[in-house]
Order: sequence, then structure tokens, then C-alpha cells
Amino acid sequence: MPCSAVTMPLSVGWRFAGISWAGMKRREFITLLSGTAAAWLATWPAIWPRPARAQNPPPPPPPAPPTPPAQATDTSVGQVATLQGSATVVRGNASAVALKTADPIFKNDTLATALDSTLGITFDDQTTFSLSPNTRIVVDNFVYQAGGKANAATFNVALGTASFVASLVAQTGDMKITTPSASLGIRGTTGIVDVPQAGAAAAAPTIKLYPDSDGHIGQIEVFDRQGARLGALTQGASAFSLRPGAGGRLTAVPYQIPPQELARDRGVLQRLNVSHNIGRQMTIRRQQQRSGNQQRPNNQRQQGRPQQRGPVPPRPKQPGKPGKR
Repeated sequence: MPCSAVTMPLSVGWRFAGISWAGMKRREFITLLSGTAAAWLATWPAIWPRPARAQNPPPPPPPAPPTPPAQATDTSVGQVATLQGSATVVRGNASAVALKTADPIFKNDTLATALDSTLGITFDDQTTFSLSPNTRIVVDNFVYQAGGKANAATFNVALGTASFVASLVAQTGDMKITTPSASLGIRGTTGIVDVPQAGAAAAAPTIKLYPDSDGHIGQIEVFDRQGARLGALTQGASAFSLRPGAGGRLTAVPYQIPPQELARDRGVLQRLNVSHNIGRQMTIRRQQQRSGNQQRPNNQRQQGRPQQRGPVPPRPKQPGKPGKR
């Protein structure tokens, strides 16, 4: 029988949800029942609320990798090449500290040797000083960069005997040596500066020019502390004695080096050349280490360790050539 012809008997007169179901056709009954169920389900959360779902918070971001510690900048300008006996360095207002071979030297250092002691210092441009016993010098200034145009150095010989071999700063910039009474312009050469103890009888500071180990002879210009030029040494084994002249003004008097003093100077220069040769090798190694530190990235593998690589795939066999068994 078709659904449209089916009706519920009128005698079944019951009500549900305020609706009379008497005489309702089956199709109408199904439609009404569906709408009533949908309305009832819509009100279900208010009658029986569902438990709230826990919301998991997003995971925290991974911690940032630790920052590698910054490498301390090397501000040294030279190092101890040779040492016999004892010598000290004074930096700033600190107390004197004993030096040892290969110790770094910095700008504004005051270097001093004890009695019966000698000290050889080589700077970054390979300039070398050799300090005789009871000598004190100060590194007033030192600026050197390979190929630079502002290279400069100033050393103050305050007391004693200091021999020197001037190198790259004297050739490419401005190198000066000062004494309590004079200033010397060094033009790439070897020399000796003698500054006697103040008050010594019949003693005056002397400036001496000697040939380099290869025979080259440079030049030493002498000025007073006010900048007035007093003269220049241009010949090997020549010297000036610095003495007060008329009106108390400083003068550079040509000085004939006595034979006994020449013999002493030969020993001083021999010790200087030994320090210079040792110091040059040390300076080259220092420069290589500095260059390596500047060029080495943080993640560069250590020298001597083979670099770890992934597995190497086997090479395909060439056709026609049987593989080894």
C-alpha cells in the first residue's frame, strides 16, 4: 500500500511534546519527528555539558646555541728574544715583574736589566734592541702594519747602553729614539746609544752609527728636545758626544771612539746580532699564528684530524671488465 494512503486511526489520540498525533499521516509524522529530535539535540549541551578538552600549549622554541667566547685581541708589539741574568718590566702603576724568554712586550712598557744581565727585544717589524747591564728603556710608541703608511715607533733610552737594529718601521715610517737631552731620527741602520748615570764625572751621552751586518750604512739625525737639528751621522763607526754649548744649548760634538770602546762595542753588536736573528724567527712565527687566528672560522676542523665524510658509494663496474672476487 502506498505510504501516502496510510493514516493513523483517529481513535489513537495521544499527544507528545504538545502536538496532537491523531490523524497524522506517516510522512508528516516522520518529518515532525525529525525536527523535534534536531531541536532536542540542539538543547543537549545546555542540559549535559561536554567536558572541555585540554588544550596543549605549543612547545617552547629551542634554546639559542651558546655564543662562543670572544678571543682576546693580541695587542703586544714585540717579545723577549734573549735573556741572560734578570730583567724586569713595569706596566702602568703595577710593580716590576720579572721577564723571561718569549714574554710579550706592549706599548708603554718600561724594560730594565739588572747588573751583569742583558736583554734582547724584537718588535713586530723585526726591529731589535739589545740592553746591556743596568739599562732602562721605555716603549713610548709602536705602530706597525705591513704595507701601512702610518708606521711609527718611539723608544726612550733613559739610562745605560742600548744597541739597536732598525728594520721596517724605519724604512716605511717614522722611527725615533729619545734620550733625556736629545731626539734621534733613525733612517734604517745599526747604532748604539750610551746614556750615563746622571751626575757622572766627565761623562756625556754618545750616539754611534755602525754598519749593518750586510755592510749597509744608514743614517742617524740628531735633534735637541726642542726640535732643532744638531747634525747627522752618515759614516760607519762615527759618533757624536752630546754636550752643552754656548748659552747652555745642547750641541752634537764629533766623537772619536777610543780603541777600548770599539772593542767593547764589537761585543755589544755581536750580542745584538744574535738577538736579532733569534727574534726575527720568533716574529715570523707570531705573524703566522696571528694570520691563522684571523682566518680560521669557528667551525674549522682541527689540524691533523681527517675530515669526516659520508659513505662513498661504490664505483660502477665498467662493462666488459669483470670485477675482482
